[in-house]
Amino acid sequence: MNGGGGIRESGGGQGDHGGGAGYAAGASHGRDLPDPLADPVLDGVELRQLRGFLAVAEDLSFTHAAARLRTGQPALTRAVRALEGALGVRLLERTTRRVALTDAGRRLYADLAPLLPRLTAALRSPAGPALLRLGFTSLLPAACRALIADFEAATGAGVRLVRRDAPLAGLETGESDVAVVRGEVPADAGLRTVPLLREPRVAAVPRTAAPEALARRRVLDWAELAELPLVVNTVTGTTRPDLWPADRRPRPACTAGNVDEWLEAVAAGHGVGVTTEAVAARHPHPGIRYVRLKNAPPVPVRLALPARDAHPLAAHFLALATARPRP
Repeated sequence: MNGGGGIRESGGGQGDHGGGAGYAAGASHGRDLPDPLADPVLDGVELRQLRGFLAVAEDLSFTHAAARLRTGQPALTRAVRALEGALGVRLLERTTRRVALTDAGRRLYADLAPLLPRLTAALRSPAGPALLRLGFTSLLPAACRALIADFEAATGAGVRLVRRDAPLAGLETGESDVAVVRGEVPADAGLRTVPLLREPRVAAVPRTAAPEALARRRVLDWAELAELPLVVNTVTGTTRPDLWPADRRPRPACTAGNVDEWLEAVAAGHGVGVTTEAVAARHPHPGIRYVRLKNAPPVPVRLALPARDAHPLAAHFLALATARPRP
C-alpha cells in the first residue's frame, strides 16, 4: 500500500504517470539507472600513477624520476604501465637509450601538470583546520618562534612541530611539510630551500678522558681537531672529516645515530665531537665541556620544502622566512 502510494505521488499527471510506469517496468526487468560517477577509466587510475607519470615526463628518465620520488625504479615502471593500461594508450616510448613522450603523453602532461597540485590541495582541505607540520632534528632554532607566530597570524593555520632523527627531518618520508635542515642539502634531494641563519661551531670535549688538557682550554683552533679522533653523528650531525683538507683530516673514532648517542660517546672518551653553539646550549652533559672554536666554518641552517607537490601553505611559510631580516 505504501509503495504504491509512493509511485503515485511521483506521477501526478498523465505524462508523469507514464514516466513512473517506465521506471517501474525498468526495475522489474533488473535494469539499473546509469551511475553518473561510474567511469571505468577513472576507476582504474591512482594518484601515485599520475605522480609517477609526471615525474618521468619531466625527467625523461625512469632512473632520475624514481630517485626524485624516493621509490624503486621497478615500482615506478609498474605504476606508469598501469596508468597506460587504464587509459588504453601508450604514453611513453621506451628504448634502452632514451624515454620520450608520445602524442598522447604530451597531451596528458600538458593537462595534468597544472591540475595535480590543485587536486592535492583540494583533497587536503576537507580534512579539518589547516595545519602545517614543521620538522626539525635535535633543536628548533629560536628564530622559528617568531616565524611561526607570524605565519599563524597571517593564515589562521596551525603549526605542528615534528621532531625526527633524520637528515631531512621527515621531508623524505612525508612526515613533515616544511623542515629545518642543518648543513648542506644534497643537490638531488628535490627540495626548495631558503637560508635561515648560520650557527657557529663548538668542540665537545670529554672532561675526564685523555687528553685532559683539552677540557681546560678556553678556545681551540679548527685545524687542531685534525689531530684528534672524531665522534661523528652520521644521521643528524653536520660535522664530518671531509670538512678538513684532504691531507689533514681527523680520524673517525666512532659513529652515532642521534644526539644522545653522540653525547655519550664523547663523554665516554671515544673522541672529540663538534656541534653548534645552539645545540650545545640545549644539551649540557656532566661529562662534557664545550669549547669555543676559532676558524671553524659555520653551519648553514635552511628551511626546506619539496620542490613538487608541496603543502599549499609551505610556500607561504618560506616566503615569510625570506622576508624576515637575518641575524
